[in-house]
Amino acid sequence: MQQQRGLTLIGLLFWAVVVAFVALIGIRAVPTVIEYYTIQKVVDRIAASNPSTVPAVRQEFERFVQVEYSIQSIRGSDLQVTKENDRVVISFAYDKEVPIAGSVYLLIKYEGRSR
Repeated sequence: MQQQRGLTLIGLLFWAVVVAFVALIGIRAVPTVIEYYTIQKVVDRIAASNPSTVPAVRQEFERFVQVEYSIQSIRGSDLQVTKENDRVVISFAYDKEVPIAGSVYLLIKYEGRSR
């Protein structure tokens, strides 16, 4: 007799639960990643225009926040503005808690700076 090969019902259910859990985390985390890349794009655009003062940087960021509704985690006052070699460098950092189920959260720490 030949040995049977395949997946048992319990194995199938196990892998279905694992795939569903990974998909749930992905569905909940992807919007925060998109928000991070949007913030990075806005910060790069502002730094490329080489604003003259820190309030000008923050005001420009607030103007972008009003246009781009996906930015909710950070405000202009959270930006750190420095100068390196006569270039404006804007950096930011924030934490995002993503609810998974009940009192279980995924904590993602984002940080970035202008190029």
